[in-house]
Amino acid sequence: MMERIIYSTGMGSLCPNCRRPVRECVCPKGAPGAAKPASVRVGREVKGRAGKGVTTVSGLPLSLADIESLATRLKKRCGCGGTVREGIIEIQGDHRDVIVAELIKLGWPAKKSGG
Repeated sequence: MMERIIYSTGMGSLCPNCRRPVRECVCPKGAPGAAKPASVRVGREVKGRAGKGVTTVSGLPLSLADIESLATRLKKRCGCGGTVREGIIEIQGDHRDVIVAELIKLGWPAKKSGG
């Protein structure tokens, strides 16, 4: 059970996002004080792909190397191919539900976008 703070003049060793001690922080990537994005969008696109659909993941405030490793994890989870273009992860096929569930499990506020 988590104890409530009764009075404090400063943040001390608490994470400003989740208000837990820094060593127990539940923010993405364990980065204390890292601001969470408004939302991570997971959509489906077919434009410019000869009718073949891809699932796109956008809005991730990560470095390119971290996006690449997340893309690899999502491709393995979906069992298909994909790529990263201009900071947007593209996964072959329509895997929106699986990807949203995986991102939420990792602590990202993911939402489906589009129809």
